[in-house]
Amino acid sequence: MDHEAWPALPLAEWQDTYATLHMWTQVVGKIRLAQTPLVNHWWNVPLYVTARGLTTSAIPYGERTFEIDFDFIAHKLLIKCDDGATKTIALVPRTVAEFYREVMAALHALGIEVRIWTTPCEVSDPIPFEQDDKHAAYDAEYAQRFWRILLQADRVFEEFRARFIGKCSPVHFFWGSFDLAVTRFSGRRAPAREGTDVITREAYSHEVISHGFWPGSGAIQWPAFYSYTAPAPEGLQAEPIRPAAAYYSAELKEFLLPYEAVRQASAPDAVLLEFMQTTYEAGARLADWDRTELEQAMQ
Repeated sequence: MDHEAWPALPLAEWQDTYATLHMWTQVVGKIRLAQTPLVNHWWNVPLYVTARGLTTSAIPYGERTFEIDFDFIAHKLLIKCDDGATKTIALVPRTVAEFYREVMAALHALGIEVRIWTTPCEVSDPIPFEQDDKHAAYDAEYAQRFWRILLQADRVFEEFRARFIGKCSPVHFFWGSFDLAVTRFSGRRAPAREGTDVITREAYSHEVISHGFWPGSGAIQWPAFYSYTAPAPEGLQAEPIRPAAAYYSAELKEFLLPYEAVRQASAPDAVLLEFMQTTYEAGARLADWDRTELEQAMQ
């Protein structure tokens, strides 16, 4: 199959599909959340990139195990059990309400009863899944393009992750914020974030430098790679970073690298790694991380 490794993803061309797929991944992600014990920083919540799409990985259900996969090549949702039983749902234009009903019916047919909180997370004006007849678009080409970008970003993020021997998250896809991320930790606790919810307090209980890919929305109407240090040290926004296309967004309080700058580069991997490395170094230096104890010696 011929395809671009780093395809174009203009937000205007697929924003309706993006909105629907965001809700579909939340339905599936909340099933994993409901069935797994809390892992530090909510690491039991995300999905993971596969050679065909996204997966929950194995989910316990009593003594049984199941997993749910988005397949963006065949455009199917697959529910697979450890006893060999499976259910398949086509990924085609359909409302979130219909998708939710079909997923829950498929689980029930497999003998799996899961109750989830049906209000979407991290979106404005959330519509409970069972009531959402607004979001119903699915453009298979753009869904696949998005996954192919995740696939390439996942590969580069894993290479970046391998340079670090301190505590580091997996490379994982958060269905709430709809981004792929990898996060490094200094090993020190962060000051308490007053006035924040329990989710945010747990996510940022320790000092972090996080990198990720986000397809854009709101003020940023294009896909981008990002980097932030939390808590942000004084002077971070003025630090020199590379490549030249990267910049500090005062609105988001993050460094951004437009996806197109990576896509159009003659060596996309090198450009993305340069962004990740220089933004990490800026944050780690200003926040006084013990880098000799945390970093793998570069070969």
